[in-house]
Amino acid sequence: MKTDRIFGVVVILVALAFIASAMNLPAGNIFDKLGPKAFPIIVGAGLAISAFFVAFRPDPEPGWPDIKTILALVLATVVLIAYAYTLKPLGFLLPTAIAAGVLSFQISPKPTTAVLTGIGLSVGLFVIFKYGLGLSLFALPRSLMG
Repeated sequence: MKTDRIFGVVVILVALAFIASAMNLPAGNIFDKLGPKAFPIIVGAGLAISAFFVAFRPDPEPGWPDIKTILALVLATVVLIAYAYTLKPLGFLLPTAIAAGVLSFQISPKPTTAVLTGIGLSVGLFVIFKYGLGLSLFALPRSLMG
């Protein structure tokens, strides 16, 4: 209950700040009666109302995961952040293979399966994104591609 109440109050404060920032948007033109303020204010109001119910009608206290699960989540987060930073300098294939392999190993700790999953996802996603969707991806670092 305590965590829901804290979360609800924090989200209410964020929603109020969101609404206040929406009020500072410039006025719309004569063709748009509501102007650019209406949608963010509606979203902020919906967020505040939802957070009010979370804060004042909380669920029973949740069971938090053990330290091993939390560390696994932290590792997955670090891997995905590193993936985002290495994607541009190293190309698509290598960072994707490593990230997918590490995350696969976390799901099922079998090294051979993790390596094959990483390589398969890397190549498969590259083909889909590059040729199926037409995205301009580099398979390898640009310095190697010429």
